[in-house]
Amino acid sequence: MDNNLLSDAITLTMFGMGFVFVFLALMVIVTNLMSKLVTKIQPSMNVSASMSSESSIEIDEKTRAIIEAAIKMHIQR
Repeated sequence: MDNNLLSDAITLTMFGMGFVFVFLALMVIVTNLMSKLVTKIQPSMNVSASMSSESSIEIDEKTRAIIEAAIKMHIQR
């Protein structure tokens, strides 16, 4: 009786571990395929171009003063 129960437990454990392994391997493959598909479909973005457009945003003097005061308070801690 104990031998049969132990055999069933080992079989169930191996089946469960195998299922998890297959699922994770499939997930890695699908994720890699999706990544390659997105890079082919979506044009590559130029990081330097997006950074330069963000730096052209104007900040009013009141907001600038608030940001500078917050940075000074953080540095003084």
